[in-house]
Amino acid sequence: MGEPSNIIATFSIVGFDPHTEELGVAVQSKFLGVGSVVPWAKAGVGAIATQAFANPAFGPEGLTLLEKGLSAEDTLNELLKKDDQSEHRQVGIMDAQGNGATYTGKECFEWAGGVTGQNYVAQGNILVNQATVTEMGTAFEKNHGSLAERLLASLKAAQKAGGDSRGKQSAALYVVKEAGGYGGLSDVMVDLRVDDHPEPIEELERLYRLHQMYFGAVKSENIKQIEGNLKSDTASHLFRLGYLQSELASLEDILDAFQNYIYTENFEDREQKRGYLDLEVFDFLKQQASSEK
Repeated sequence: MGEPSNIIATFSIVGFDPHTEELGVAVQSKFLGVGSVVPWAKAGVGAIATQAFANPAFGPEGLTLLEKGLSAEDTLNELLKKDDQSEHRQVGIMDAQGNGATYTGKECFEWAGGVTGQNYVAQGNILVNQATVTEMGTAFEKNHGSLAERLLASLKAAQKAGGDSRGKQSAALYVVKEAGGYGGLSDVMVDLRVDDHPEPIEELERLYRLHQMYFGAVKSENIKQIEGNLKSDTASHLFRLGYLQSELASLEDILDAFQNYIYTENFEDREQKRGYLDLEVFDFLKQQASSEK
C-alpha cells in the first residue's frame, strides 16, 4: 500500500470552559476547507478534532461514544482499535467533564505530536517544530475571555511559533453550548470557516469580530446618548454612506437615518432606545464611512 493521499497537515486545539460549559475546536491547515473535515462538537457531550490522514467518521462516531458515557480516553481507544489505518491518524478529544486525550499515529509526518493540559488538547502534524503545539497550549492557559477567544489566541500563538511547514490556507472555529446559539434555539454558538485565504487565521479573527457584532451582547458602558460631537460625527458618517442628504440634518433625521442603517446592517439586536446608540455600532459605522472613497 502506498502513502495515504489527501493528508490534512494541520494544527488544532480542542477546548472546554467549565464555567460556561462551552466546547469547541479551532484549526488551521495548508488544506482547502479544513473546517469541513476536522472539527466536531456536540453541546453537553464533547468535541473532537480528526486530522492527518483524517478519518471523518471519528467525529460522529466519537461523539456517539462520548454521549454514551465513555471518557475521552476510552472513546479514543474505541475509535482506534476498529481502524486498520490508525497509525496514520491524529485525533484530539475533549469530553464534557474537561478530560482530554490526544493521539498521533507513528506514520504521521514529522513534526507530529500533541499535548494535553487543563481543559484542552492540542495537536499537529507536518509542522515546522514542536513549539507550534506547545505554544498553542500555553496560549490557551494564559489567555482569558470566552472559549472562542482563547482558541483563536492559541491558533495565533501556534502560527507565530512555526505553524504548518507547508504554509497557510484555511482555518475554522466551532463552539457549542446548550441553547447558546441563535435565539437560544440552537446549540451552535460559533461556526466560522475560512476555506481558502493567504492569511486564514487573520481572516478568521475578522469574521469572529463581525460575528460578535451581530450576536454578541451589548455592554452597558457602550450605550451613549446621541449628542454633541457624537451627534455630529454620526451625521457625518451617515451622510458619507448616503443615509443622509446633509451633514447638518436635524436630530430627528439623524435618528431616522441611524435606525435605517441599523436595520440595513442587521444590527437590530444592538438597537437602543431612540436617541441612544451602542458605541460598537458607531465604530462599525465609522470604519465603513472611512473606507468610502
